[in-house]
Amino acid sequence: MKLDINAKIYVAGHRGLVGSAIWNNLQQRGYKNLVGRTHAELDLMDAVAVRRFFDEERPDAVVLAAAHVGGIMANLHDRADFIFQNLQIQQNVIGEAWRHGVQRLLFLGSTCIYPREAPQPMTEDSLLTSPLEYTNEPYAIAKIAGLKLCESLNLQYGTNYIAVMPTNLYGPNDNFDLVSSHVLPAMIRKFHDAKMAGADHVTLWGTGRPMREFLWSEDMADASVHVLLNVDFHDTYDDAPVNSDGIREIRNCHINVGTGIEHTIKEVAEKVKATVGFQGDIIWDTSKPDGTPRKLTDVSKLHRLGWHHSVDLDEGIQRLYQWYLDHGAAR
Repeated sequence: MKLDINAKIYVAGHRGLVGSAIWNNLQQRGYKNLVGRTHAELDLMDAVAVRRFFDEERPDAVVLAAAHVGGIMANLHDRADFIFQNLQIQQNVIGEAWRHGVQRLLFLGSTCIYPREAPQPMTEDSLLTSPLEYTNEPYAIAKIAGLKLCESLNLQYGTNYIAVMPTNLYGPNDNFDLVSSHVLPAMIRKFHDAKMAGADHVTLWGTGRPMREFLWSEDMADASVHVLLNVDFHDTYDDAPVNSDGIREIRNCHINVGTGIEHTIKEVAEKVKATVGFQGDIIWDTSKPDGTPRKLTDVSKLHRLGWHHSVDLDEGIQRLYQWYLDHGAAR
């Protein structure tokens, strides 16, 4: 089933980093019948309000890009918020999509669903094979529940709800708050502020040794919309084995979205420092946590489904810093 160009598509979280990029990508492809609501207009944790919204709008397809997100500090200290709010949002939106007969849905997760010590690069089949990273365990569990809900609805009711797991994202409309932002926009903010203040150093968390993969948000959006428009549930898994009880075990139908290329945090910091033009030193605060040592995705499934990334990290950092300068950075 392909989406008609006039299909009504609800993008939950259309103002955020992920949702805004997907919204723009859909528009560029000619999809104009898009529906979005701000948090003030629709609280996705309010089950009654979400049901009323679906009753009134009756979307043909749904993109669930809304989530409660944050960096290591936020995940570590607000653990209950991360699991409770994300479970509520997912239950309400995915549940009402199913109850209202929506056949096509895209669920946005995160590669933090994988075990802390997962073999690298991480394939979709490494899910639930060993313990998660402690700092973001509640968020990861919520996202695992979301992808399993999509998978289970497909298997039981024949829906076409596909879950994609993007790697670390950055791009237009990113969050540059130093408390709640992710690593790359936080670095840009820190180096820019230090440059403007004439500081002689910038302090960053951890050792700088962890390896991370980064994906430009507009690339992520293009991959996500490609999946939404072209991938059916049966495309997301190979011939599943039959267990000793005679049950065909279909699982891990989600799709990694990334570049398949990793960099150390130290390398990223040096790239950001050079792009911003900061002349001081970098001090690593090793009393702070590093998080997961490596998080490199295996993107072979995504490649088989017909999509590859186009923006490399050097170009992306330059683009993000320019976006930051153009949208309110202190000069």
